[in-house]
Amino acid sequence: MKNSSGTHVEEFALVGFPTSPLLQLLLFVFFFAVYLLTLLENVLIISTIWLTPSLHRPMYFFLGHLSFLELWYINVTVPRLLGAFLTHDGRVSYGGCMAQLYFFIALACTECVLLAVMAYDRYLAICEPLRYPSLMTPSLATRLAAASWGSGFFSSMMKLLFIPRLSYCGPNIINHFFCDISPLLNLTCSNKEQAELVDFLLALVMILLPLVAVVSSYAAIIVAILKIPTVQGRQKTFSTCTSHLAVVVIYYSSTLFTYARPRAMYTFNHNKIISVLYTIIVPFLNPAIYCLRNKEVKDAFRKTVVGRCHCPRDVPD
Repeated sequence: MKNSSGTHVEEFALVGFPTSPLLQLLLFVFFFAVYLLTLLENVLIISTIWLTPSLHRPMYFFLGHLSFLELWYINVTVPRLLGAFLTHDGRVSYGGCMAQLYFFIALACTECVLLAVMAYDRYLAICEPLRYPSLMTPSLATRLAAASWGSGFFSSMMKLLFIPRLSYCGPNIINHFFCDISPLLNLTCSNKEQAELVDFLLALVMILLPLVAVVSSYAAIIVAILKIPTVQGRQKTFSTCTSHLAVVVIYYSSTLFTYARPRAMYTFNHNKIISVLYTIIVPFLNPAIYCLRNKEVKDAFRKTVVGRCHCPRDVPD
């Protein structure tokens, strides 16, 4: 019987990581530990930024949005994977698969744009230090953050306008641990050229354009740093953007490797393994990178967490 979308398939079976029971147990423990640590790290960063007035600046405002995005990101992909390990049942309903796909695409596109916005913020801070407070105002920072979220969810909506129109007649087995667009397109039994074209064009806009903005910003930053006469001055200036640069390199390298490869390479399981990097490992690494490389965040975190753990002394009446 066909469902409301006109498809024969009522649910999909996510393959996940089919291995021996012992290895599956080890993978479950690993992913569960990473999941809990990622939740803890990002909640602590958001709390630290919120509770520390000295961090109420555009740079940390964007970092708070990135941490919130990572929290949402990992909750879209990991819980279903952990549930499949426990129940050995990776089935997901058609509607559930479409919902997961929508939020995954929206968050991935939002992160691409948000990283470009953060690169622009670093460009203004380093190349226009005297004018930075007047250029990167709180209202502009709010609009840029809102534009990042809006463009990501709008792009995902445009993609999802075409995917549900496709028919899925079987098989319904997705060789992945979440509903991604490429495995779904490979399962359709209808003409998918239009959906593939829309997916390609939107990926081009939402991945490459922000990447061009990032590269342009850092090219200008490098030129400005090279003009600083002292080595110590160059190192101190560059250290303010090393955390963001490390996050950009990790995220974009894994994303481009997954979505910009020749079609023939999709027959291998490498796509699934690389997806673990940018859906699970990157959200785990981002807070650690920013905390370890940023003295202000470390100091604020120490005051927020350690200071609140000390019990107040008894005051005599």
